[in-house]
Amino acid sequence: MSARVASSPAVMVNATRFRAAHEAEWSRLDALVTRIEKRSIGALTDDDLLALPLLYRATLSSLSVARDTSLDRGLIAYLEQLSTRAYFQIYGVPTSARRQLATFFRSGWPEAVQSIWRETLVCVALTVAAAIVAYLLVRSDPSWFFGIIPEALSSGRDPTATAGFLRSTLYDRQHDMLAFFATYLFTHNSQIAIFAFALGFAFAVPTVLLIIYNGLMLGAMVAVFAGKGLGANFAAWLMIHGTTEMFAICLAGAAGMRIGTAIAFPGRDTRSDALVRVGRPAAIAMAGTVLMLAIAGLLEGIGRQTVLGDGNRILIGSVMLVGWLAYFYLPRRGSTWR
Repeated sequence: MSARVASSPAVMVNATRFRAAHEAEWSRLDALVTRIEKRSIGALTDDDLLALPLLYRATLSSLSVARDTSLDRGLIAYLEQLSTRAYFQIYGVPTSARRQLATFFRSGWPEAVQSIWRETLVCVALTVAAAIVAYLLVRSDPSWFFGIIPEALSSGRDPTATAGFLRSTLYDRQHDMLAFFATYLFTHNSQIAIFAFALGFAFAVPTVLLIIYNGLMLGAMVAVFAGKGLGANFAAWLMIHGTTEMFAICLAGAAGMRIGTAIAFPGRDTRSDALVRVGRPAAIAMAGTVLMLAIAGLLEGIGRQTVLGDGNRILIGSVMLVGWLAYFYLPRRGSTWR
């Protein structure tokens, strides 16, 4: 008992001496880090820049001693927080939100899309093949349409509709519904894209099925309008927003397929390592599709309802497609396709 009592003053003296010997270093590091956080690294002088890593290492050493000798928790917590702040300022790359956003659009998003170009081609091929199959099925037997597209989704645009009604859905103005329609379409299409991406974790099988079903719906609708002599008109109606929308859904499906195939066939990596390796670019590509779907929603809900000429619709859709292809796939300095 006496030994314990006698040892307590010694520990307190050591802690006091320890704090007194190093507190000046901690305070200076704290002041330098605070200056960088409030302003920038340019606010430091040359002497400060040289002292910053030395002070950081000294603080880490003090933290190690404080933990080993069980000094008071308040001091340990302070040193841990100070060391963490200093680490991010020295080894991190602090950038503004504006710079991060610029980097995303300048290189991050296009490079992520380029990294999944094989999967994107597969999704496009599946969509086109499924659309052709559905078109042929519905043209040969219109009852196939009701097995592909639910009645609530077709909104009367089915094989029983008259040519006049179908034409009205392509050209009638609905100004009072524009904002609501655009919001609905953005939400609906975003859900399809998110499901196509998220379901990729199940070895990409549900993603493939969803992409195929999306193509079947497209082909079935084309067959209905083509059967009434409105195939070219429907194509123009679809192009103004469809080039952006279908491209976005294919990209989302491609990102999901990349993740699913990495899980199913990790190669020499473990499945978790393979997922980490492909997860970041796939997630970046998926994040960008949300913007594409927002643009598609605006084109469909507003542009398509106000631009009624088939030629102008085809022109807008073609320009959007060429623009996306150029943005994603034109060579950039330092970029490499994998």
